Amino acid sequence: MSNRNETVPQHIVLAFSGGLDTSVALVWLKERYRCRLTAFIADLGQGEELGVAARKAEKLGADEVRVVDLREEFARDFAFPMYRANALYEGQYLMGSSIGRPLIAAAHLRVAEEVGADAVAHGATGKGNDQIRFEMTFAALRPDLTVISPWREWEFASRSDLLDYAGKHGIELDLSSGDRPYSIDSNLLHTSYEGEALEDPAQPAPEGLLFRVRDLADTPAEPETVEIHFEGGNPVGVNGESLSAAGVLQALDEIGRRHGIGRLDIVENRIFGMKTRNIYEAPSGTLLWHGHRAVESLVLDPEVAQLKEELMPKYTALVYRGLWFAPERLMLQTAIDFSQQNVTGDAILRVHRGTVQVIGRRSPHSRYDTAFATFEADDVFDQRDSSGWLRVNTVRFRAGRGTAPVQP
Repeated sequence: MSNRNETVPQHIVLAFSGGLDTSVALVWLKERYRCRLTAFIADLGQGEELGVAARKAEKLGADEVRVVDLREEFARDFAFPMYRANALYEGQYLMGSSIGRPLIAAAHLRVAEEVGADAVAHGATGKGNDQIRFEMTFAALRPDLTVISPWREWEFASRSDLLDYAGKHGIELDLSSGDRPYSIDSNLLHTSYEGEALEDPAQPAPEGLLFRVRDLADTPAEPETVEIHFEGGNPVGVNGESLSAAGVLQALDEIGRRHGIGRLDIVENRIFGMKTRNIYEAPSGTLLWHGHRAVESLVLDPEVAQLKEELMPKYTALVYRGLWFAPERLMLQTAIDFSQQNVTGDAILRVHRGTVQVIGRRSPHSRYDTAFATFEADDVFDQRDSSGWLRVNTVRFRAGRGTAPVQP
């Protein structure tokens, strides 16, 4: 156990997805601890696989199965705050998995409280990021609770070992879908793929693996215009229709899927310092990120916008490393949210064959003034005033007699 003590758990709540790792974990936990086990399944928008996972948990021996609908909470309280920060890990990754984990862990604890469990367990591997995200949340919210991480305790060293165990214990696997030893994670924001053949970063993804967005060859020949309405930094409507938080992500997801938006193949640096090859498909997240920045460009004070850009990598690192409930993330969120008070308006995007182009933006709080921006004659800016600014800001060059460092 991660929290070492002499107490044998009486009731474990296992975060269960129905894939290979958690299926083996459920049977292994029951076999080892011989106690009551509740399977907790978090609904972040996975769709039909939720029912499959629930039936599977029952068949594998779970004493109780809890499926908890977290879609609105995920969009409103986790995804939207992150997108108000324009968070982007290593300049590319929109962190669809990273932001889901703290919510799953927090809901996991709520279920444990409801059923009176004295331990929680997860199926994250011992060298991956998710164990950190789950257990940072557990520690921040319920440091007294016993945490069991099977991957850090059992004798198995690989997913091949898990397949062998599954075969010996009658755990049925559909290796043509979610049970194959790829790691696939889906929610309202994205789908991620890693493992097996994807571990060779020089090789393209196997045919038929990626399923969320259309291949570019199958996308419509004509572009589509999308309008996203924001209020206080949050998207509240798409194409003139007011929607709930989850509804916004679902609407953007459908549009993005159709046009092949948001597919990304990268090598990223994990928390432990190793590199991993991942493929992400994030249609709704990609459209939301571009739209939010478009409205911000109209309304933010220039210095506030620059400071926000400087804070973003730090904020992003906190989210990626599972520190959603840490005081430093909450402090940065307060600063970011202060900047969002006037981020109200519309972003107009054109999507076409995998590309997103901002073609317009408007806001009642726009700071854009044609009178200042025009190249035509105006009566609000005396161009001769620039001379004084330039004289002051070039003092150091003139004082140094213009001796700039010699270029190599």
